[in-house]
Amino acid sequence: MANIIDGKALAKKMQQAIATEVAQLAPKYGRSPGLAVLMVGDNPASAAYVKNKETACHRVGITSFGKHFSIDITQTELEQVIDELNADDCVDGILIQLPLPAHLDAIALLNRLDPDKDADGLHPNNLGKLVRGEEGLRSCTPAGVMELLAESKINLTGKKAVVVGRSILVGKPIALMLIEANATVTVAHSRTQNLASVIGEADLLIAAIGKPEMITANMVKPNAVVIDVGINRITDDAGKSKLVGDVDFAEISQVASHITPVPGGVGPMTVTMLLQNTVWSYKRKFANF
Repeated sequence: MANIIDGKALAKKMQQAIATEVAQLAPKYGRSPGLAVLMVGDNPASAAYVKNKETACHRVGITSFGKHFSIDITQTELEQVIDELNADDCVDGILIQLPLPAHLDAIALLNRLDPDKDADGLHPNNLGKLVRGEEGLRSCTPAGVMELLAESKINLTGKKAVVVGRSILVGKPIALMLIEANATVTVAHSRTQNLASVIGEADLLIAAIGKPEMITANMVKPNAVVIDVGINRITDDAGKSKLVGDVDFAEISQVASHITPVPGGVGPMTVTMLLQNTVWSYKRKFANF
């Protein structure tokens, strides 16, 4: 059986450390860190994510400036909100909850963020710093994956890492972070030929494709480390729904050396890294005064 990489446990430990740091810094700086999460519409999954983030803020002492907008908000109106938050000295981090309705230009909105308040590390300035290996805000889910690997003492130097998925949210930034950690990285995607054979070469497999249990045990190299970023809701024949990842956990846990569960693996770390990014921006702001 594979060792289960427990994202809940690491997230709890890191959030306790964040809470202690915030409690020490808030009296010194005269205020707590502030995070604004912007959500448009009433997508149930997005609403659940936002609620989790706001609850986590309260738990560690971060002030939440959550803003929920009706689905018919215009691009101009949302840009105005972002401008106001950029100028607000009490706000250290801003997150735009994706996906947005089709009539909104997500890229233009992300680019409008103050790079120093870009809590999910998706502004071109922060992605550029990642490419160059410079210090900066890092995309939350990939950064959470790197924390899980470090906590599990997975040595990445020289290892063959395969990332399945090339999104700007996960696939591309995690590939860059793995390269920075001296892994040899292949990025596979929907156009990759002989995908199963590519996956089979991986010492470390990162699954981020959004297709439930697509990756099966016969694709995975024995004793590989498997990080499942996917969160998919499926319904069984009895009409009951459950969350599953992009890999077949039951089968692959018999083959891999380490594996993350879904839920309880990468998900809790995404929220934790959002909190950590906000506190990083907060400290950096006061250090520059």
